[in-house]
Amino acid sequence: MKIYTKTGDDGTTMLFGGGRVPKSHIRIETYGTIDELNSHIGLVRDVCQNPQHSRFLEEVQNNLFVLGAKLATNPQKSKVKPPTLYPADVETLEQEIDRLDATLPALTNFVLPGGHSSVSFCHIARCVCRRAERLAVLLNAHEPVDALLLQYLNRLSDYLFVLSRKLSAELNATELIWNPRNA
Repeated sequence: MKIYTKTGDDGTTMLFGGGRVPKSHIRIETYGTIDELNSHIGLVRDVCQNPQHSRFLEEVQNNLFVLGAKLATNPQKSKVKPPTLYPADVETLEQEIDRLDATLPALTNFVLPGGHSSVSFCHIARCVCRRAERLAVLLNAHEPVDALLLQYLNRLSDYLFVLSRKLSAELNATELIWNPRNA
């Protein structure tokens, strides 16, 4: 089987279960952004020196493939069953957020991204996750999106923020607090 099919040369792509949509369709933009997020999380996992974080990030990457498959499925084709995301997947994110956050000092200000390349990569992934969430919300305004998918993206961005703080602590990186100027 060849990698290229030439069927997308006209600017359309096939949804799982059938049907073609323009490559600029909000559904394609949404799952494309989730794919981009998955790549950024792979980068965070590659530079992460803590095996426990790496294993958790791999689980997140697997869940992002589930999200992508759900979004790539034609909503008009009810006979097609994409992989499933479970409430426990959101709960697992929440538990990991709480576990990591319990080891960190309380935060009373915004944090400037940076301090170490691993931390910066984590912040980039967080920002891409927020964009994916915004796109999924926009898609949901036009076509129903599984509410669990929206919850997962929301929690994932929170997890990536807390992970960035945890990585800062583990790497002894300086966590810079945003100090707004007074007008």
